[in-house]
Amino acid sequence: MKVFLPLFSPLAAIAATAAAPLAGASAALADVIGQPAPWQIGMQTPVTPVGHDIYGFNTFLFWITTAIAAFVLVLLAIIIVRFNARTHPVPSRTTHNTPLEVIWTIVPVVILLLIAVPSFRLLFVQLDVPKPDLTIKATGKQWLWSYSYPDNGNFEFDSTVVADKDLKPGQPRLLTVDNEMVVPVNKVVHVLVTGADVIHSFTVPSFGIRIDAVPGRINDTWFKATREGMYYGQCSELCGVDHSFMPIAVRVVSDEDFTKWAAAAKQKYAAEQPAPPTALAAAGPVRR
Repeated sequence: MKVFLPLFSPLAAIAATAAAPLAGASAALADVIGQPAPWQIGMQTPVTPVGHDIYGFNTFLFWITTAIAAFVLVLLAIIIVRFNARTHPVPSRTTHNTPLEVIWTIVPVVILLLIAVPSFRLLFVQLDVPKPDLTIKATGKQWLWSYSYPDNGNFEFDSTVVADKDLKPGQPRLLTVDNEMVVPVNKVVHVLVTGADVIHSFTVPSFGIRIDAVPGRINDTWFKATREGMYYGQCSELCGVDHSFMPIAVRVVSDEDFTKWAAAAKQKYAAEQPAPPTALAAAGPVRR
């Protein structure tokens, strides 16, 4: 995949340049980076390389679709004014126009190529996972997320939404959880995603990641957060009655803080996990 990336980079650079003004406006609008804001009409401010590429590609498409819509609107206005029944009582009997037909065939093909090239590049970037600095397994359950850290002591914990009555000042409703997923800043995090019962979806808009959690299957994605802070997401696959109460909360911290948290979490969550069954218990009840 890396062989093809240089072929697609010029248009991606154009898209990123076009996205810069809107990204600044979106950042000014949001009260807190990493979560939706009141009256927000744009995407959440991206804080990962993939997120920036998605934002740039979205802005690139916006200008293309705006230009097409404006062009069609102008053509409709010209037709309404110049070719209505009052000004043209006798309709034209022109059956075809070869140059015009060639133009309206070639131009859409060129537009589609302009869209396809950065789109393919973005897909390659999303699927080509770099060498990870940290691996986390996220398991979707009805209706919570479980996170395990195989690289830091192989502990696991559940992350459940905090009820409205238990929220503290400044904590967003339906996004705050009791146990957050914690990752270090500027590190490649490889996320293994699966489901324990039905299909869920692991989605964090500011990271530019969304991937289904399918029971019996391991999907993977990655991100590299370049800014410390709290970032929220939600399950994006209809998974049952409490689907809307299944948030994702990721706290991005410094390397030093992550090391301290991992050491404390290893002791805390290891103590909460049930002990493995003994050989006798695993073999079943003893028959007399």
